[in-house]
Amino acid sequence: MQALVQRAMGVLAQIEAWLPPAPPAIDWTAQAFRWQRRGARGWLDAVHRIAPIHLDDLQHVERQKSVLERNTRAFLEGKPANNVLMTGARGTGKSSLVRALLDAYGAQGLRLIEIDKSDLGDLGQIIELISGRPEHFIVFCDDLSFEEGEAGYKALKSALDGSVSSPGDNLLIYATSNRRHLMPEYMHENLDAQHQPDGEIHPGETVEEKISLSERFGLWLSFYPFAQNDYLDIVNHWLAFHGCTDSQIQASRPEALQWALERGSRSGRVARQFARDWAARQL
Repeated sequence: MQALVQRAMGVLAQIEAWLPPAPPAIDWTAQAFRWQRRGARGWLDAVHRIAPIHLDDLQHVERQKSVLERNTRAFLEGKPANNVLMTGARGTGKSSLVRALLDAYGAQGLRLIEIDKSDLGDLGQIIELISGRPEHFIVFCDDLSFEEGEAGYKALKSALDGSVSSPGDNLLIYATSNRRHLMPEYMHENLDAQHQPDGEIHPGETVEEKISLSERFGLWLSFYPFAQNDYLDIVNHWLAFHGCTDSQIQASRPEALQWALERGSRSGRVARQFARDWAARQL
């Protein structure tokens, strides 16, 4: 009998070694979370070291900033609010705006859940976890786009608008993308409209399916490349942030323009990267 018990214990130990560990308890004191997945299990992993950025640090996106801030304040006050899709030029502050909102409104109960697009099928689990919580959660998906057949596409459509279950009053979805319609559209889809013998009877419906996801976001915010003077303003802001003097900031102009030319972009991200490099060499 004792030998049988020992064998059973050995088998259980082997099974436990193969099983994934139980997800940790959620630390609700954190202001930001990252949705993690291991095997069939997912959990909210608290993020305690958040990259600092403030709303005032984001220059020349005043309209986008005001609309997003207005929508977020309404959300926190229990008023009607929209899910938001931010699209446009890379490096113009789309994801930074979301992090800056957390910095500004975290003390008022705003919380951020970062999720990868491959895990969007887990939105239902996230909604269940935060149901009944007093905080207000923004589920944030950065650089959102889909290719044909990706599972998260339909899951996100259902969560945005179309599921029989409500996501609740304490959850919104904010997403950023360089692509406005979130899925690629091909020239051959227009050719298919000629009703080839082996083509779709209603090819226009395929195109409608592809643009229907972005239409389920209540707010669209577009971001555009910065003009040269705007780019230099952003450079000056970050140089001052790093402690450069006015004379050093003025002297940086030629190199700042060359830096942007080499990278083919006058974005806020490029401006901040230049400011780090210049400040490190001057201070």
